[in-house]
Amino acid sequence: MKKFISILFLIFSSVNINAADESYVIDDSHFSLGFLVDHAGYSKTLGLFKHIEGSYTFNNTDNIIKNLSITVKTDSVFTNHDKRDAHLRSPDFLNSKEFPTMKFSVDEYDLNKTPNKLVGDLTLLGVTKPITLEFTINKVAQYPFRVGLSKPMVMGVSAKTSFKRSDFGMTYGVSKKLVGDEMDLIIEFEARRQ
Repeated sequence: MKKFISILFLIFSSVNINAADESYVIDDSHFSLGFLVDHAGYSKTLGLFKHIEGSYTFNNTDNIIKNLSITVKTDSVFTNHDKRDAHLRSPDFLNSKEFPTMKFSVDEYDLNKTPNKLVGDLTLLGVTKPITLEFTINKVAQYPFRVGLSKPMVMGVSAKTSFKRSDFGMTYGVSKKLVGDEMDLIIEFEARRQ
């Protein structure tokens, strides 16, 4: 009898663990990925990427993120200046023809280890390196707006980070200090629970 009870306990425990894993899909209409980069010491250029997609699993009980994947179309870069945007898509910068996407991914990360930090891999120009985001879950609640016939559960997230673009092989203008090496990223998004 003890053995039977132990088996039942293990089964129900595993069900509870799996039940805490919830899938989210990023709402691309409520996603912003902005960047700032120095322009020859005069000012910082502000830009953004207009096309992204992403998803992840979140365990609210254990505060663990799994299988996070955000893919950004590099040719969607926008700085409100057509000639500059074309240059950013060129091999000098994003090389969008050869590398049509950049990606941020996390296999599994325990947010309890370092609160407000999320460590993952950024792949840019075919180079993958770890970066750390300052990461805040703003709110997880039922949406006050209808999406179709329902009001889904939504998670809102704010994040930011900085990295050197030269670490990924993007060196145009760095040595002459025409374009800054340090890139600041600002990320804001809402994701719907599936």
